[in-house]
Amino acid sequence: MSGPDARHPQESKAEVDRAFEQLYRDHLKDVYSYSYYRIGNHHDAEDLTEQTFLQAYRHFARARQESDGRPLRPWLIRIAHNLAANYHRDRSRKPQTPLDSVEPPATRHSTEDLVEGRAELRAVIEHLQELPDDRREALVMRFSLGMDNREIARAMGKSDGATKVLIHRAIKQLQELIEADEAVVERG
Repeated sequence: MSGPDARHPQESKAEVDRAFEQLYRDHLKDVYSYSYYRIGNHHDAEDLTEQTFLQAYRHFARARQESDGRPLRPWLIRIAHNLAANYHRDRSRKPQTPLDSVEPPATRHSTEDLVEGRAELRAVIEHLQELPDDRREALVMRFSLGMDNREIARAMGKSDGATKVLIHRAIKQLQELIEADEAVVERG
């Protein structure tokens, strides 16, 4: 749908395009980050981000109308989510985040702190991949993208309560996986 929508009847195509441009600027980083966490490599995440915004542009006027003033970030993340699911279905593989792509800490720490921090990060990333897709995605949206429960619920098509329970269970399961791994290391 291009052109003005029913909620903004006097809005020109140029005004709609400017509004979309602002949406793009505001949410490019979030969509790319989500895509990267789902796909696991920069090149494909860039492609997925581009596809997300192309699809969003096609339906922007209707989405603005239907959102009734609510933020559109969950809608964008939902588009990226669906495209990532298609990506995985087409390629029949799970996303993996290479550990060498993790950014180094911005502040100086002792070597011991760095080693310990990297080991903890490695454990979290490894065990995050073991979680069911919905739990992993909820944690990525919450802690990587900083989305609140209501935004996550909208992006995942769940109720606020179900999303709160999902995040709680995901954190608990991730913690249990990490603790079980630590217990094996301590015994071994």
